[in-house]
Amino acid sequence: MKSEKFLLCILLSVFLLATIAAQVSAATVPAGFTDATVATGLNTPTAMALAPDGRIFVCQQGGALRVIKNGVLLPTPFLTVTVDSSGERGLLGVAFDPNFVSNQLVYVYYTATTPTIHNRLSRFTASGDVALAGSETIIMELPNLSTATNHNGGAIHFGPDGNLYIAVGDNANGANAQSLGTRLGKMLRITSTGAIPADNPFFNQATGDNRAIWALGVRNPFTFSFQNGTGRMFINDVGQNVWEEINDGIAGSNYGWPDCEGFCNPPNANFRDPIFAYPNDAQTCAITGGSFYNPAITQFPAQFVGNYFFADFCGGWIRRLDPANGNAVSDFATGISLPVDLKVSPDGFLYYLARGAGAVGRIGFAASGDNIPPTVSITNPADGALVTRKSTVIIAATASDNVGVTRVEFLVNGALQCTDTSAPYSCNWRVPSAPNKTFQLQARAFDLAGNSATAAVTVRSR
Repeated sequence: MKSEKFLLCILLSVFLLATIAAQVSAATVPAGFTDATVATGLNTPTAMALAPDGRIFVCQQGGALRVIKNGVLLPTPFLTVTVDSSGERGLLGVAFDPNFVSNQLVYVYYTATTPTIHNRLSRFTASGDVALAGSETIIMELPNLSTATNHNGGAIHFGPDGNLYIAVGDNANGANAQSLGTRLGKMLRITSTGAIPADNPFFNQATGDNRAIWALGVRNPFTFSFQNGTGRMFINDVGQNVWEEINDGIAGSNYGWPDCEGFCNPPNANFRDPIFAYPNDAQTCAITGGSFYNPAITQFPAQFVGNYFFADFCGGWIRRLDPANGNAVSDFATGISLPVDLKVSPDGFLYYLARGAGAVGRIGFAASGDNIPPTVSITNPADGALVTRKSTVIIAATASDNVGVTRVEFLVNGALQCTDTSAPYSCNWRVPSAPNKTFQLQARAFDLAGNSATAAVTVRSR
């Protein structure tokens, strides 16, 4: 991220990690909001992604991709890749294929050690909570790295166009950021298989793999995020000694590094200034997590919808930027131990990844005074129905609530099968092969206040 200042902060965090992890404390959040620890026990986490089924996949810098399932950190990693974890290198990014439910593809960005040290983008095929052995497919090999171990970037996300966007740092060499002859210091855009779209902005100017360049002039774009609905992208670019930036992600843009840090002074028409920048000081050092608040189910008050949440690594805080109000910025949460990533879930929670605590936290909004549970019923299959073994049965449910249903969980004999966050609520269940077995099917609905209710039917296989 930031050469001397950030690396000093990293070393300090490692020294204090054992002490801090043993004292995971709640973040300070505004009145009406709640903060809870989802899971602990992570070792130097760097990034996370929320799976469509509710699991949380967390990158550990040392190369393990961990899975949090139903609030529990699973003991077996989803995968472990061999990495160089010096400085800011390591396992740095994770994303799910837009068709993950059907193809089970998971993408990761990591610092490979062979044949020389470089960053790599690969995909793996999931088999339950672990990657299928031998399923790694290398999608892109990035340029070899110098002896500098910082400015690797690493964030990866699929855009609304179905293409994969990749944030790549300049490898501590500012000249890389302005050159179309290297992918270092750039935002890249490729297809899910690694092909380069012909409509990339520099496709006819660059050559070879450099045609993947989508925007240039960034230093260390540690995180970025797409806004649901609009497709707008914000890029968090870690500054050197003066400014931390939030940039408007627009194809073909040049964000000015190393000629400018923060707003260009004097203005330069060749560069796109950030929409917001805040200064480095004795308390801040690196802009890290970023996420828009546009969930499928809105939990926070209306004034938060469309806001962009971002965090500072050393500051330990989360703030929000309001694009609809002149990009006004206001405080939100404090007291987080070295935050590195933020994600908004479909049911309206804001998740944060605290590197110092080795933990994932979750901020919600408490619907004041509500203790009325949802109403829920299973509409298919009928109670007492016979189901064909080895067939796929759609478990369907209806749910309603006075303050809003956030999700419906479907369970078979007490085991969670899937979660649906939007009506009509349903789950595909594969009936086991054994005949004459009885199964209890449950639909458990939750509302914004945390109240829940459960409906159940019993079926038998034939």
